[in-house]
Amino acid sequence: MPFSSRIFLLAVSFLSICVFGAERVAFTKDDAAYAYKIAKDFVADCTPRNAGTLRARLAASWIADRVSRCGVDADIDSFVDETPDGKKKFHNVCVHLKAENPESPWIVFMSHFDTAPNVKPYFEGANDSASTTGLLIALTAAIKRAGGAKDYNILFVWTDGEECRKDYSPIDGFHGSRHLLDVFLKKKRTIRAVTCLDMLGDKDLNIMIPANSSPVLKRAALLAAKRIDLGKYIKYNKEADVMDDHSAFYNKGFQAIDFIDFEFGSQKGLNDYWHTPNDTIDKISQESLFISGRIVSEYFNIIDGRYKNKK
Repeated sequence: MPFSSRIFLLAVSFLSICVFGAERVAFTKDDAAYAYKIAKDFVADCTPRNAGTLRARLAASWIADRVSRCGVDADIDSFVDETPDGKKKFHNVCVHLKAENPESPWIVFMSHFDTAPNVKPYFEGANDSASTTGLLIALTAAIKRAGGAKDYNILFVWTDGEECRKDYSPIDGFHGSRHLLDVFLKKKRTIRAVTCLDMLGDKDLNIMIPANSSPVLKRAALLAAKRIDLGKYIKYNKEADVMDDHSAFYNKGFQAIDFIDFEFGSQKGLNDYWHTPNDTIDKISQESLFISGRIVSEYFNIIDGRYKNKK
């Protein structure tokens, strides 16, 4: 082969790596509008949705249906777990985007969909949990649009039973995430990152990364926000541990992180809307979902290695 031809082929190969590799995920305003619509419809159609009830099972089916409209298949993983009120049935909604190598490590995104019990008969849970139910569906669509899984398997999970019935304990709360951890351990899957999204629709958005988040993922989250000039919306709180769906994985030594806005209230710094009848759809905004979606998708670009061939 002539030298000039070899140079041409090398150039084409280089361009294939840099241009035709994994496309970076871009979370758009249309994605945010979709996330908000999902959250609003979810509140309208699936209130209440307390874990262990028929309403929670219907909510799981509702999520699976909406996810399928994004062109991906959703499975409902039903399981029985002990609670302070005896054994109850729970339902995680799962979407798998498989890498070419099935043995590749996993990137996991989670958001719970159940509502806190004992708030009021028709507690909306618009921010906690409908906002990130919608956000995760929109994020699934955006990642699929960008080519889906590449070097890592990706799992999106809408967890059931995150809220406790009485007090958090080994048999009360985080049922869906603890069950998911058991699945990963039994299948001996390798984990790249577990990411929990919670309460990210608040109109006054202040995303916190709690202390019980893995340092490497914390750095990726803060770098992601800085890269897209949204650093003012996210901070790391080295003083605060937050019990959330990432905790089961983090406590077992896996790389895990929580994106949460735990200032959801009537004034800056307060959390007086949380787990009260004031957690209604008028308290969340499309703009906050847009900001959250952009930060999380850029974070995904980093941990998925979608910059590794970029200069």
